[in-house]
Amino acid sequence: MEYTFSNKISSLQPSAIREILKATSDPSIIPLAAGNPAPDAFPVDEVRAIAKDILEKRPIDALQYGVSEGYQPLRDTVMEWQKNDENIGRDFDSVLIVSGATQVMDLTTKVLCNEGDTVICEEPSFIGSLNCFRSYGCRLKGIPVEADGIDVNALEEALKTTENVKFIYTIPNFQNPSGATMSLEKRKRVYELAEEYGVIILEDNPYGYLRVSGEPVPTIKSMDEDGIVIYAGSFSKILAPGLRVAFGIAPQKIIAKMTVGKQASDVHTPCLNQMIVDEWFKNYDVKAHISKIQKIYKKKLDLMCDCIDKELGDFVEYVRPEGGLFIWCRLPDNVNMIEFVQKAVEKKVAVVPGNAFLMDDTASTQYIRLNFSTPSDEGIVNGIKALGEVAKEYRK
Repeated sequence: MEYTFSNKISSLQPSAIREILKATSDPSIIPLAAGNPAPDAFPVDEVRAIAKDILEKRPIDALQYGVSEGYQPLRDTVMEWQKNDENIGRDFDSVLIVSGATQVMDLTTKVLCNEGDTVICEEPSFIGSLNCFRSYGCRLKGIPVEADGIDVNALEEALKTTENVKFIYTIPNFQNPSGATMSLEKRKRVYELAEEYGVIILEDNPYGYLRVSGEPVPTIKSMDEDGIVIYAGSFSKILAPGLRVAFGIAPQKIIAKMTVGKQASDVHTPCLNQMIVDEWFKNYDVKAHISKIQKIYKKKLDLMCDCIDKELGDFVEYVRPEGGLFIWCRLPDNVNMIEFVQKAVEKKVAVVPGNAFLMDDTASTQYIRLNFSTPSDEGIVNGIKALGEVAKEYRK
């Protein structure tokens, strides 16, 4: 039989990251391409004890259907946590528990956009979100990312000249893939521009608690007095991604529509997983755990930067991130980036080609993305050394 696929999906290509990750199933490949949390960052014993207690004392609550908005105790926990920690949440806001933060991107697009509408994105940006926007037939307008975040002058020009802009998508903290953190001045300006031009801001903050240096910067959502910011937060990087528990905080009218959209996709996020997250917050020292994983990531980031400086210091350019999971490296102009990535795989190292994060993934770029959280310390050392060996071929 000949299969005919929808226009929305037929133009989408497989995620470049996921395709590269297939190579990492080979245990001999060093996974500098992944974005997984460090294995020693998982509180395995705590999760095991919580799950055992829930299934012994409240099995039906955990195994029965739940409400689409989310497990109410967890919703209350999230709102209290975010209010106290980030000054997020006003009287007009509500929270929706979702199955991974990417579902916030999916539901936002589903409820705000018609086919042909425009989403303004940082360029480069997270491929998972970009493909989500593309799947709804949205046009993507890329705005360059500078060392201190999005180019606000280019953003203003785009808002002036682009039709049917529905929202601005941004990852302000340790941006994926660039690692850049948006300055406070730029965050304020982005909010002002969104208010002036009547567009929503979708603030994606999966890495905010992975700061290893510098001072925290207030979220854009913490400035939201006008109901124009949708905030996506996640437990994937601070607890465990396999639980697939995240949350969106937004004006109640938007959350109500997103809830209807969620009912049409997965009905609700798994109850047991939500209960595990809630009990973890209530019975363990979450701040101490976050402090622990920050130390883990600082060590790994420092190690990778030291290795890059030693093996690739005269070959690549990069800005040291203040946190997150990624380092964005620029290859010399005379190096074919795709060829470099292929040669790296031949050396048993997987990295992500930078064009995967562009609005047009066929465009040319000199960047590659490296991840320091997934590989072991030995893997970081050997992986960067192998990239240095590839670089030697070009130096000749």
